[in-house]
Amino acid sequence: MHILIVTDQHPDSLGGAQVAIRTQRASLEQLGHRVTIAAPALHRAGYLVADEDREAYIELPSRPITKDREYGLSWPSARTDRALAAALHKLPAVDVVHVQGDFWGAMIGIRAARGLRVPLVFTMHNNVDEGTRAVTPLAPLVFLGLRGWRLLSLGKPRGEVAASAKGSWRYLAELAAEASAVIAPSGHFAAQLERKGVATGVRAVRGGVNDDLVDVPLALPRSPRSRPLLAWLGRMSSEKRVLEFIDAIALADIDADVRLYGAGMLLNQVQERIANHGLTDRVVIVGPVTHEAALAALREADALVQTSVGFETQGLTPFEAAVLGTPTVFCDLAIADDVAVTQSWRVADESVAALAHTLREAVSELNSAPGELRVDESETQAFLQSAQTRRLVEIYQSVLDA
Repeated sequence: MHILIVTDQHPDSLGGAQVAIRTQRASLEQLGHRVTIAAPALHRAGYLVADEDREAYIELPSRPITKDREYGLSWPSARTDRALAAALHKLPAVDVVHVQGDFWGAMIGIRAARGLRVPLVFTMHNNVDEGTRAVTPLAPLVFLGLRGWRLLSLGKPRGEVAASAKGSWRYLAELAAEASAVIAPSGHFAAQLERKGVATGVRAVRGGVNDDLVDVPLALPRSPRSRPLLAWLGRMSSEKRVLEFIDAIALADIDADVRLYGAGMLLNQVQERIANHGLTDRVVIVGPVTHEAALAALREADALVQTSVGFETQGLTPFEAAVLGTPTVFCDLAIADDVAVTQSWRVADESVAALAHTLREAVSELNSAPGELRVDESETQAFLQSAQTRRLVEIYQSVLDA
């Protein structure tokens, strides 16, 4: 079958959803399906679409919306519709439109499914409620604005919208109203979408770990060390609680090395906090790395530290860590329940003191059994993308049959 994926951001931009989409595409193509990804053109300096991706990407007219030109916006309009239709005209007929975006990508994808007269599948990657409330006190007004934008772009919802859906959840419910299937990237977010009235029968399909990439870091020997190595990966922003992590390291006074992978708006504050706490001998900011390098870093670490709470709709990094044998210190217990492997540590509450206590506990156990506290491979096979792709194909086939 030919699957058209429409998303908010270019698949080669930074982000967990983008990694998931690239991995899905590769796995679907291995099964003989064709995947085309439509997204805003990427304006990053020096960026060129790789030869192997040229036929699979449709770059929509867009404008950059961040200073580093990493992210762009394509307006849902007749102009965008025409650009997408012209690109699709040269390709085999589309069987299913799979929207994997919650903003302009969602609206463009819904318009495309209507025009093509094919089923719509919708994966909701973002917790729009938590994400919006984390960055502005005017979240209720933003939610009203999003609903107005959706109405302007799509008209009245072509399906039932539950009366119980309020605020951002009503916006998502209006988007999901005409989808033949709604997917969430984790069990806990699927349950939340149902509880908030967004949709019924939401199916959980994880963003899986690329089967091929896992073999590379697994083959590399882990470097010798005199004390445990902890890794943190993510965007340095308030909802990721990276500053709280630095404070907890200082409070715990752990005998461990810590490496931070990523960057973001709080980078300067993270650097200052490390220096002010006198942690420069233990905490190193590595900065942004490729996905392959991130997997190698996870394999190398004795433990991953996951610090956000209530924000992530999945938390792909702990799944990747588990597949690579690396246990996680979980601040978000919903993610811990989704991962559900034997070797892990759970933080009791959201306080810095609780995180510091768990860090001391984890480092003590890692010091007591150097190199031995690893996640068993038998617990993680379901996290591989091949397993998730089989579920995805079943969903595509079910909406086509219907």
